[in-house]
Amino acid sequence: MDLRYLLRAEGKTIQAMWVAMGSLSSFALAIVSAAILSRYFNKTDYGTYRQILYVYNTLLIIFSAGLPSVFAYFLPRYTAEQGKDIVIKVTKVLLIAGGVFSLFLFLTADIIASLLKNPELSRGLRIFSPIPLLLLPTLGIDGIFSTYKKTIYIAIYNTVSRSLMLLFIVLPVILFKGTYIHAIYGWLVVSVLMLIIALYYKNIPFRGLMRQGSSLTLKEVFGYSLPLVGASLWGMAIRSADQFYISRYFGIEVFAEFSNGFIELPFVGMVTGATSVVLMPLFSKLIHENTNGNGTAELLELWRNALTKSAIIIYPIVIFFLFNSRLTVVTLYSDTYANSAVYFSIAMMLNFFNIIVFAPLLFALGETRFYARMHMCFAIIAWAGGYMVVIGFDSPVILAVFSTAMAVVKIAVSLRHVGVKLNIRVFELIPGKEILLLLLHSILVMISVKLLIGLMPFPVENILFLILSFIFFGVLLLPTARLFNLNYISVIKPIFQGTIAK
Repeated sequence: MDLRYLLRAEGKTIQAMWVAMGSLSSFALAIVSAAILSRYFNKTDYGTYRQILYVYNTLLIIFSAGLPSVFAYFLPRYTAEQGKDIVIKVTKVLLIAGGVFSLFLFLTADIIASLLKNPELSRGLRIFSPIPLLLLPTLGIDGIFSTYKKTIYIAIYNTVSRSLMLLFIVLPVILFKGTYIHAIYGWLVVSVLMLIIALYYKNIPFRGLMRQGSSLTLKEVFGYSLPLVGASLWGMAIRSADQFYISRYFGIEVFAEFSNGFIELPFVGMVTGATSVVLMPLFSKLIHENTNGNGTAELLELWRNALTKSAIIIYPIVIFFLFNSRLTVVTLYSDTYANSAVYFSIAMMLNFFNIIVFAPLLFALGETRFYARMHMCFAIIAWAGGYMVVIGFDSPVILAVFSTAMAVVKIAVSLRHVGVKLNIRVFELIPGKEILLLLLHSILVMISVKLLIGLMPFPVENILFLILSFIFFGVLLLPTARLFNLNYISVIKPIFQGTIAK
C-alpha cells in the first residue's frame, strides 16, 4: 500500500496540510517573539519571562483537565445542533477552570518563586495571573474544526491570534524600551482580544443552527478527559525536569540560554503529526482485521514506507541546521546567546529518532495502559536521573544530553513492545539501509557546501552565509540524489498533487 494512497484517502491530505500550516505559523511567530525579546531584555529579565512561560505551560496541563481533547472525541457522535450545546458546556467549564488557575497562580506566586530561586518571579506571576482566566476558554479550536473538516479555520485562527500576541507583547517593549513587565501587560490586553475572537470562532460551525440539548453529561466528559490528564502529567513531568534543574541549580542566565537553544525543528512535528493522523485509523483497521497474519505484513509495509518517506523529508533539513547550529542561533537571538548553539545541536539529535511515531501503533494495538506506565517510569527516571547528573557532573550540557538520550531510549522501548505484540523483530520495523543512505548523502552534500562557500572570493558572514548555504544545499542535494538511489521529488510531489486535487 503506497503512502500516496494514504495521503489521498478520505480527503485527509488537505486537512492535514491546514493543521500543519497553523502549527508552523504558531511556531514561527513564537521564534520571532523570542528573537526580538532576547535583544531587548537583559538575561535576568528574559530568564524571568521564560520562567513565567514554563510555569504557565506546566500548570496548564493540570487545570485544562484534558477538556480541549473532548471535542474531537464527542462531537462526531452527536448532531451539529447538539454539538453546539456541547461546545458551550465545555467552554463554560474551561472558563471556571481558568478562574481557579488564575487564583492559584496569584496565591502561590511566592512559593513558586522560592522553588525556582528567583524572587522577581513572584511579582511577574501575580501580574500574569488573570491571563489563564481569559485564555483557557479559547482552547479546543483544533478539535472543533477538525471534527467538521474545516481545518482551514485552524490555520487562520492560529496565524491571527499569534500575530496579535506578537504585536501586543513585543511592541510595548520596543516602543517604551520596557522590561518583561511591559510584555506581560501587553499579553493581558491581547488575551481579552483572543477570548473574543475564540468565542466567535467556536460558533462558526454552528451558524444558523438552533442549540439542541445533548445527553452528554459532565461526568462522561471528565470520565474521558481525566485519564488523559494522567498520561499528560507524566509527559509534562518528563519535559519539565531538565528545565527545573537548570533553572534552580544553574541560574537565570543559563536557563535563558537553554530555553533559546533546546528546541526541536518545527517541521519535524508537522510531518510526524500529519503522518500520525493518516496512519492511526489504518493501523486500527489492519490490526482489527488481522485474522490470518496478512494484516501484519501489510502493516509492516505501510509503516516502513511511511517512515522512509518521513525521513526523506526531515533528515536533509536536520543535517543542514546541525552543520549551521551556531550561525542559526546567533542569527535568531544575537551573539549574546551563542552558547545556546550547543543545546540546539543536542536537541536536533533527537530529530533523527522521533520520526518514529510509535503512539499510533500502540493505540491501535490497544496498549494505552503500557503507554501510560512507560511515561510514568520515564518521568521517575527523568527526575531521579536528572538530579544525579546535576550532582555528579554539575553541567547543564550533560543534563541536556541525558534528556535527549532518555527520549531515544523511550522510542526504543516502545518499538520493542510493538515488536513483541506483532511477533516481529524490532529491526524489521526500521528501514536501516534507506536511512543510512539518506544520512550519508546529506552529510556529503553539506560538507561540499561548506567547501564551496569557503572558496568564494569575498567574506560571507551571518545571514548571507546561511542563505547561500541553504541555496547551495538544495541545488546539490536534488541532482546528486540519484547516485544514492534516492528521489526527494517523488515524495513531495504527490502531497501537492493531492492538495490540488482536493
